[in-house]
Amino acid sequence: MKVFYAVLRPILIMTLVLFSFYGGDGQAASREEIAAIKVVKATDFRYWNPESPILKKIVNFVEEATNPSNPHFIPSSDRIAVFDMDGTFYCETAPYYFQETMFLHRALEDKSYTPDKQMADFAKEIQPKIVNKKGLSEGEKKILVGYLTKAYTGMTPEEYRAYVHSFMQTREQGLTNLRRGEAFYLPMVEVMSYLTENGFKVYIDSACGAATTRELVGGVIPVPLDRILATDFVYTSTGMGKDNPEGHFYDRHKEKIVISGEYLIDNAETRKIFSILNQIGQKPVLAFGNSMGDSGMFEYTLQDNPYSSAAFCVLCDDTERELGNLQKAENMRSTAEKRGWYTISMRNDFRTIYGDKVKRSDK
Repeated sequence: MKVFYAVLRPILIMTLVLFSFYGGDGQAASREEIAAIKVVKATDFRYWNPESPILKKIVNFVEEATNPSNPHFIPSSDRIAVFDMDGTFYCETAPYYFQETMFLHRALEDKSYTPDKQMADFAKEIQPKIVNKKGLSEGEKKILVGYLTKAYTGMTPEEYRAYVHSFMQTREQGLTNLRRGEAFYLPMVEVMSYLTENGFKVYIDSACGAATTRELVGGVIPVPLDRILATDFVYTSTGMGKDNPEGHFYDRHKEKIVISGEYLIDNAETRKIFSILNQIGQKPVLAFGNSMGDSGMFEYTLQDNPYSSAAFCVLCDDTERELGNLQKAENMRSTAEKRGWYTISMRNDFRTIYGDKVKRSDK
């Protein structure tokens, strides 16, 4: 019996591990587990409802694109897919975008930082609106974007990345058992893996900051860091003074690169097209997003494409496992239908989102 148990024990352990990882009664998937997701063929998907019609469309697109005898075959050099991040494969609802939520932490909770009175007062004013999902005015949104860089003025890129990494360890609000560094939609990570494993070059085209995005996805999402198109900080040098960057000699012994505090160069809507043109140089055949901020890359992907192309819009319509907004989801679904974009329903298409023990904390 002891010999039998010794042989059986490792098998039982592995079974429990796999059961937990592939949708058993587990916590949110860890970053290591997310990084281990690998989907090569259609039968490898674990986190989608198996009868999802939209998953079948994605699989059909890939199978046709990778079959040289199919009329819709796409050479591997032209298999380009672009993904937005927040709301497309990463949480943006608990209670708001990662970068904006981190600003509130910086201004109101970070004991190592003393904001000026104007910044502190603004953060106190908008915090209850964000937490209670009351929405910000256009003026408030504009001010907030300015503070997303001003709050980190003087930080080196390395210091900022370390700050992002630290904030990733905090808990998401409104969802149980979920850290911010783990808040990836598992079904969408599977799609990114599936495309990568089938010869697609996957890019992230995000309105989130480049340094923030790289820290969040690095080592977890199957996208090389040089394939991230994102909102940019304006940097300066501590020794540059009033010099223009193109006329300044950077002395590595006397100065360092820091965040200037100037307004972000926002990578949203039509600017996402410009990023594709400047940094990829090829038209995508697939685009995945979740909002009108992604409309530019949707429309550009579908416009005069020499290959079969498709745009997919993720709808946050799940009010049990996510902090979904049904009215917002319906408005986006209606727009997508008119524009010829496919929609992915979290409620109907995803078997799990973050892991089975991640639930709304208010239910």
